[in-house]
Amino acid sequence: MPISIESVTKFVNDNITAFHDNRIESLNGLNLKEILKRKNPYLFKAKNLTTAQDMVKNLLDSYLSSKEETIFGEFLEKLAIFCCAQTYGGYKSGIEGIDLEFEKDNIRYIVSIKSGPNWGNSSQIQKMKDNFKKAQRVLRTTNSNIHIVAVNGCCYGKDNKPDKGDYFKYCGQEFWTFITGENDFIMRK
Repeated sequence: MPISIESVTKFVNDNITAFHDNRIESLNGLNLKEILKRKNPYLFKAKNLTTAQDMVKNLLDSYLSSKEETIFGEFLEKLAIFCCAQTYGGYKSGIEGIDLEFEKDNIRYIVSIKSGPNWGNSSQIQKMKDNFKKAQRVLRTTNSNIHIVAVNGCCYGKDNKPDKGDYFKYCGQEFWTFITGENDFIMRK
């Protein structure tokens, strides 16, 4: 069943304010002294930051950019779950490390949602693969014959080789098509 543009627009309008509120809240809780403790002082010299104003601006820009990525990533995850719920009855998983579960064509999909394709290092990817294996064991305790497919879904970007052996990686339009069933979902919405 196609998702109505009205329902997606309403979801975005109802939830995007949380993104902006969280940005402001993260700045309100900012402690410059704590941030400075975690920064490499040699980096400031290498970047030729010679005044306190330059250093503080650089710190705030870096801090806010990092927070925005996290906050917006959470928003995109909620949007993906909402869209999949509309088309396939998808839902937020209760299994650790799994963001979305849904069934399509007698296959149970377990999905770990990330903003973009270059989201983690090798140990983080291994953790995701371990989470997929644990989720499959949990789901098979109630139904040993269930066919389960693990997916790393990325809200933007591309990956030309989606079959990773243990899981699939769908990025950008391919991911949105996978969870909505609509080939032109990004363009239409």
